[in-house]
Amino acid sequence: MRTVAGLCGGAIAWLVIATIGNLALRLSWPAYVAVENEMTFTLGMQVARLLLGALASLGAGATVAWITKGSRRAPMLLAGILLVLFLPVHYQLWDKFPVWYHVVFLSSLVVMTLLGAMLYRRGAPEGPPLQPEVTELHDGSR
Repeated sequence: MRTVAGLCGGAIAWLVIATIGNLALRLSWPAYVAVENEMTFTLGMQVARLLLGALASLGAGATVAWITKGSRRAPMLLAGILLVLFLPVHYQLWDKFPVWYHVVFLSSLVVMTLLGAMLYRRGAPEGPPLQPEVTELHDGSR
């Protein structure tokens, strides 16, 4: 059950991060909005989109690791799910972007999701904090 919750949470995190980032691009970059419908992005816009996707994948990986308490399998499942979801989208957009863009985006779904999970596990506490040790004095009092 925790794995399913983690996968859902990771996917939602990806969607939220990507949506907020895309809104930020639209609000701060008028030229981006002008070409968004036709998807005739400049190189800088393509790089911004790739960085946004990488950040969303990083957050998704950390989220799935957090929810599943550091599971190693759940981030791999999430990376696979993201890849399966985006493959048909990129197939439809194949002629809109250069090949390198598709390769970088699709590979970042896997690499950055796993990296996000790994970074979460590395920074996560090992267990409950240690309690200070209380020692008794010579007369039996504390």
